[in-house]
Amino acid sequence: MKSDIKDREDIYLLVKDFYVKLMNDDEMYHFFSEFSDSELLEEHLQILVDFWDNILFYSGTYQRNAMKPHFNLQPTKPFKPDHFQRWLLHFNNTVDEHFSGEIAHVAKSRALSIATVMQIKIMELGKQ
Repeated sequence: MKSDIKDREDIYLLVKDFYVKLMNDDEMYHFFSEFSDSELLEEHLQILVDFWDNILFYSGTYQRNAMKPHFNLQPTKPFKPDHFQRWLLHFNNTVDEHFSGEIAHVAKSRALSIATVMQIKIMELGKQ
């Protein structure tokens, strides 16, 4: 039986496997190609661990603007609705492959909220 997400180690496993999926997806890779360098990828994964640790356990470990890097990508690598759906599919599949429980469910629910808000904000940005 799978256990629930319980700590930063579990979050690291989640984000690392999630990024393997994203970077092996022909439709998503171009957003993550800068992380083909293992040092940059590891640095980014640690930022994501901080982000999800804060989202799931209210740790206060993430102090950045999560939207800004995505807004910065939009002019050169535009996000489309399909990208958000693929991102969610990979995220949910990764959670389900490794975890089961209340926090795993919360992670998937928060990912849906994040993707929805980000998509709305990016589409608004495109109208300006």
